[in-house]
Amino acid sequence: MSILIVGSLAFDDIETPFGRSDNTLGGSSTYIALSASYFTDDVRMVGVVGTDFEEKHFRLLQSKNIDTRGIQKVEDGKTFRWAGRYHYDMNTRDTLDTQLNVFADFDPDVPHQYRDAEIVCLGNIDPVLQLRVLDQINQPKLVVCDTMNFWIEGKPDDLKKTLERVDVFIINDSEARILSGNPNLVKSARIIRAMGPKTLIIKKGEHGALLFTDNGIFVAPAFPLESIFDPTGAGDTFAGGFIGHLSRSETMTEIDLRRAVLYGSAMASFCVEKFGTEKLASLDLLEIEDRFESFRELSRVDN
Repeated sequence: MSILIVGSLAFDDIETPFGRSDNTLGGSSTYIALSASYFTDDVRMVGVVGTDFEEKHFRLLQSKNIDTRGIQKVEDGKTFRWAGRYHYDMNTRDTLDTQLNVFADFDPDVPHQYRDAEIVCLGNIDPVLQLRVLDQINQPKLVVCDTMNFWIEGKPDDLKKTLERVDVFIINDSEARILSGNPNLVKSARIIRAMGPKTLIIKKGEHGALLFTDNGIFVAPAFPLESIFDPTGAGDTFAGGFIGHLSRSETMTEIDLRRAVLYGSAMASFCVEKFGTEKLASLDLLEIEDRFESFRELSRVDN
């Protein structure tokens, strides 16, 4: 199934206790697209960049069979930039600088050849823009959405309008508590699913992820890594693996959803092993399948 991804493309300056990487290719849609590209050759991106987004960056995306015709290049501005410093436990970070640049005026215009996309993945952008994207799509089979605390607290009404049209909602545990107004994640899930999305995924970082559907709760473990260099983009990479598997499987049964969560977790575990999108740009499908099997073995108790 074809995938349409709408979100940010960016350059990041990242500092962690284990190193530093400046001018690193990032952005929510970049991580999602690179991750999904290992499962399907029909990934389409809509976004905006500036003059500092060079041909080598387009070539990287295109080398993964990602359709970049929906990326607008503004000739009188710079690409969205973010700088951050992570603390030793990697669960907290300080934002040092944010420059929206051309992203400040981003108004997603979905090309006509993209509007028949079967899976739509809305990256972490203004919920008003997320709705604007959905208004341009014909009849998607699956709408997947991400958000963040900034939109939950700043535009709650707009976000709730978006959620009414979302099938799968992916957020982290702190965002779930803020959106639901409840500290208990099981109760939070019930409250959020009542807003629209029948499938909810709550990411818990190094503690794995929870999948909530009409059929119950599925708990995915986190992969025990010895080396974690950079958690930037791990959540978006998770989303890419999740939709990538569903695109490849072409069905969305409960088993498909659970497998998709494990593939998303596998892709996220690769992402954190190097800075930025470096690891995502150099994987192969055999590595991914091996990591997926490792995830399955983590919780296996039968023979």
